[in-house]
Amino acid sequence: MNTAFKAINQPLSNKIAVDGKSYLYFGGTAYLGIPKNTDFIKLYIEGINKLGLNNGTSRTNNIQLGIYDEAEKVAAARYGAAAALITSSGYLAAQLTVRALANLGQVSYAPAAHPSLWLNAQPSSSDSFTAWKAETVERINASTEQNWVLISNSMNNLVPEIYDFTFLNDIDASKKLVVIVDDSHGIGVNNGGLSAYSGLPERPNTEYVVVASMAKALGIDAGIVLGSQKIIGQLKKSPVFVGASPPAAAGLYAFTKAGEIYQAAWQKLQQNIDLLAGSLSSTWKYEPGFPAFLTYDQQIEQHFFKQQILISSFPYPNPTSAPINRIVLSSWHEKADIEKLISSINA
Repeated sequence: MNTAFKAINQPLSNKIAVDGKSYLYFGGTAYLGIPKNTDFIKLYIEGINKLGLNNGTSRTNNIQLGIYDEAEKVAAARYGAAAALITSSGYLAAQLTVRALANLGQVSYAPAAHPSLWLNAQPSSSDSFTAWKAETVERINASTEQNWVLISNSMNNLVPEIYDFTFLNDIDASKKLVVIVDDSHGIGVNNGGLSAYSGLPERPNTEYVVVASMAKALGIDAGIVLGSQKIIGQLKKSPVFVGASPPAAAGLYAFTKAGEIYQAAWQKLQQNIDLLAGSLSSTWKYEPGFPAFLTYDQQIEQHFFKQQILISSFPYPNPTSAPINRIVLSSWHEKADIEKLISSINA
């Protein structure tokens, strides 16, 4: 592919212009189309005018912008948690959480856990989430260890596969669990546009902590942690949180005001998903309600490119691996965009 696609100088959107040609773009992680949403952008600019461009002071500084506490309260209520913590990135949110809580029990990593969740080197794990679930239940129930820390993504967005955590109910109720779930690709999209937190099973002796990047579906450069008042309070005392500058206040201002914008975008995304899914053969793999569609056809990326359509295509898990080819939909796609995509698939 032309190297010009590695140096695009325009906002990503449903269309990208390169070398005088316009391409339909079906990739990325802006699932709700927020970077192009004019109503959201107006809120962001309003936030800049009210609160400035950035804030390079610690959250423990004696002079504070009120938007940070306000945004955390809004986020907790919106996503069904008792409390929330917001940082400058999803990576930081995950790292401060894992490093603060990993000493609470025996640690077990699910497969394909995002690098932001790693304590050090890549942890070893089972080949599949299904296998890990069964092994984890058996291992914990047979162990004399009472305290466990389970660390997992909420889904594998590449395959894609949304993980089911009801297996936790099969673990001995006397075992104390801290379950850390990275919902970076699910927050704002899965569970009716909420987060993985609202879908986790009720279980005694269990602390759930959901971490996520807010830069994907939610469209702002920040990270979030959802949990109990106790856990969030503990995390806010950690040196990592105390020492880090917060995200731009303007983005959080827009986030607090954008509840209806997010909901409308989610509904549009679901319409787009339904339109494409209804025209695909069984050779495509996808999860209902999630906007990524995987194909094992290694030639399809070039097929689309010839028709000025760009999809997500890159080698995984290693640079020498075969490429993973996916169509990724967004709320910024129009019906005509998807109809052209469908015509190309069937051509």
